Amino acid sequence: MQSWHEIGAQITAVTNNPFSVKEAYTVGGGCINRAYCISNGSRRYFVKCNDPGNLAMFEAEAAGLAEIRQSNTIRAPQSICYGETDEASWLVMEYLTLAQRGKASELGAQLAALHRCTAEQYGWLRDNTIGQTPQINTRASNWIDFWRVRRLQYQLEVAKANGFYGKLQQLGERLLIDLDKFFPAAPPLPSLLHGDLWSGNYAYDQSGNPVLFDPAVYYGDREADIAMTELFGGFPADFYSAYRCDYPLDSGYNTRKVVYNLYHILNHLNLFGSGYRHQAEQMMSWLLAEIR
Repeated sequence: MQSWHEIGAQITAVTNNPFSVKEAYTVGGGCINRAYCISNGSRRYFVKCNDPGNLAMFEAEAAGLAEIRQSNTIRAPQSICYGETDEASWLVMEYLTLAQRGKASELGAQLAALHRCTAEQYGWLRDNTIGQTPQINTRASNWIDFWRVRRLQYQLEVAKANGFYGKLQQLGERLLIDLDKFFPAAPPLPSLLHGDLWSGNYAYDQSGNPVLFDPAVYYGDREADIAMTELFGGFPADFYSAYRCDYPLDSGYNTRKVVYNLYHILNHLNLFGSGYRHQAEQMMSWLLAEIR
């Protein structure tokens, strides 16, 4: 990639330590960005790259990592720098040697501690992305309105623009009207959330300690994070035991988790196509049946 020279120069400027990319090889990552390990022979960094025009996405990710790190509750990679050329945009982070096995109970306890970090309002200081879809984080004082407008309604509007009409939109319209029926009178605390917490976005360092990455940070109902952990296969049982021990979930969670996971299924519909349409419609039909 021609931008390696610019990336090396930026690392040099930010760290005040000369760095020139001598080696770069691809590493496993998500389906949105290209991921590399780069080295000058003695120091390594992890780099996420995308097409030009995606710098704001990486700026927001760096800010999200910093927000998690500043909580002093759970480890997240340190962002080094981000930038853009005519060829690519990128985010450079510290390189961590990660493993898939570690202390799941510590992951649960540390996530509970992260969720105890709160703000005065829901949302965040900036918009970011969920996958490559814009995630609107304009602050609000009402959680149900926030979830209705900035999460579900936004995804349904994107789906409509993508050509998904009919039953999906009809069910969505009804659900948005009745959304308040799934929530208790007492509003949830605006907790610091990872925002995209599926099994591909956590691992363990060499000491077995949990590490979170690829965040879509905002402040909201902590149940939204826990719900997503159950969406694609679930986390280890020790994770849930430790989390619930430190921070028990409220009654009604088993229904609300469908409300929260609907957001991610709609986003998958918008990112990856019609294979997720039936699942989204099933979830909305089930929710509406619960309040009849």
